[in-house]
Amino acid sequence: MSCESPEACAHCGAGIPPKALSCPECGADEETGLRTDYPSDLGLPDEEFDYDEFVEREFGSEKSSQVVPIGLHWFWWLIGISLIIAMVLMWT
Repeated sequence: MSCESPEACAHCGAGIPPKALSCPECGADEETGLRTDYPSDLGLPDEEFDYDEFVEREFGSEKSSQVVPIGLHWFWWLIGISLIIAMVLMWT
């Protein structure tokens, strides 16, 4: 880590106070973008990202095309009908 910080953040462009360890605007530090000397090779793979292959690998190949909603249990139907009958009997 160096004692002197750059005048502007390389990540967001905001001004940085002298001897700051991180950017006051975006929080970038020496690891995430405050430094001025970037390596040419970031160590990222050159291959393209295949979204379909990722989804199959992470979630499996089975796709459920039918969503079955969960209905009300018979108990709650009985309670609802009983309340309606009780309200009708109270009004009559």
